[in-house]
Parts: sequence; C-alpha cells; structure tokens
Amino acid sequence: MESLGTHVIAELFNCDAYVIDDLKKVKEVFMAAAELSRATIIKPFFHKFSPYGVSGVIVIAESHFTIHTWPEHGYAAVDIFTCGDLNWQDALEHIKTELKSERCSIFEMQRGLLPDHTIIKQSGVFKEVENAGCIE
Repeated sequence: MESLGTHVIAELFNCDAYVIDDLKKVKEVFMAAAELSRATIIKPFFHKFSPYGVSGVIVIAESHFTIHTWPEHGYAAVDIFTCGDLNWQDALEHIKTELKSERCSIFEMQRGLLPDHTIIKQSGVFKEVENAGCIE
C-alpha cells in the first residue's frame, strides 16, 4: 500500500536526565541524526524551558524531526515524519544511544493513504472518523 509519507513516533524512557535537559546536546544529537538519515535540513529551532525540558524541531525538505523532553521523568517524545526515502532507522538509533534511553517504544504509521486509492477502499484501512469541514 503506497502512502505519501512515513510518521515514526518514538517513546524514549529512562533517558539520562542531564543529557535531555541540555539544549546544546539535544540540538547536536538531532542535527547529527538528521544528517545520518540523509535529510535535507532547512532550519532547526530548539528551546530550553525553565526549570527544565527541551523542545525542538528540525524542518527538513522531506518534512520534520521533533523532540520534547521531560528530564524529571527521564522521558523524551520523538517524531520523525518523512515523505522521502530517508534512513530514519539509523537516525533513531543514534538518538536513542546519545540520549542514553534504556527503553524505547516505536510506532510507525503511513500518512497520506488517500481515500480514492482502490486498494485502500477494498482493505478498509482508511476510515474517516469525523469530517469537520473546512474553516475559512
């Protein structure tokens, strides 16, 4: 089944609290991960919260990498969304290693499974829960 993109959601548990609270380190890890994936980096933006936590996004030509950290819980939420042929597996492995995550759950979903594709209609995979219409 073809899709327009792949969205990977990673739940990283038992991360090193000092690492995931360090703005410079988190940005460094994410930039290296984006490069490892062979993404075309457009622009990164990272922010340090007070008293703790880091959020960041790297806009890539193929979509985005994001992270939100909760050092007080040793937890990091990571999203990698790509509409290109990126090596997200190596990128995520780098992130897990560098943030010293002891446990990681990964969810992969295909985005852009268009409803007019015959194979989707036949498989019943595409189900619209609500049509909210368009807000102008």
